[in-house]
Amino acid sequence: MTRSVIHMAARHTRRIANARLPLLAAAALLLAACGNSWVQVTPEGERVSLATAADVGNCRRIGAANVNALDSIAFVDRGANRLQEELVNLARNEAGAAGGNRVVPESTIEEGRQTFGIYQC
Repeated sequence: MTRSVIHMAARHTRRIANARLPLLAAAALLLAACGNSWVQVTPEGERVSLATAADVGNCRRIGAANVNALDSIAFVDRGANRLQEELVNLARNEAGAAGGNRVVPESTIEEGRQTFGIYQC
């Protein structure tokens, strides 16, 4: 009798552990996703740099890029630096596609959104 109770308890413990494995894998994937930048700079975006308003005084403003990225994933806030990096990369990509070679932040980040001026210098 004791041996069968121990066997049943061991089987139950293995089932619980096996049921938690997908949850742990999903949590690990979520944390890894929060740490990686999802936005890759395009070849056109590579030719665009981040500048300040003082840097573009003699340049021509050719438009604006209104960009947004996820500021949280599944209720987990992403880091401010990571979010800023992705927004800049998105703005660089848009500016490159529009023929610009500089982007200047024109707003602060609000709910994962930011506006950048696009300039041709």
